[in-house]
Amino acid sequence: MKPVRMYTTQVCPYCVRAKALLQQRGVAQIDEIRVDLDPAERDRMVELTGRRTVPQIFIGDTHVGGCDDLVALTGRRTVPQIFIGDTHVGGCDDLVALDQRGGLMPLLGAA
Repeated sequence: MKPVRMYTTQVCPYCVRAKALLQQRGVAQIDEIRVDLDPAERDRMVELTGRRTVPQIFIGDTHVGGCDDLVALTGRRTVPQIFIGDTHVGGCDDLVALDQRGGLMPLLGAA
């Protein structure tokens, strides 16, 4: 499985829920980068993504999501909006539903 990196803050319940689900599905390690604790990491996140909002999620080297991207692509404003590879999964509820339908693991494996 490819490594997962998530830029987040302490007060982000959707990030916590998405992280927990990914771990339940076999993502052994999520490199969680708390931008509220380190302004330099927020600067790096902005440099990498062009975005200031959290979460910003990477699977491997692929930037897979952020709220600004989602608003532009889907018109949805909830956080997080998750992309795996080029596939827009949706928000946290969508991620849970995808998992319940058995679609999360194959998508993670193909990412």
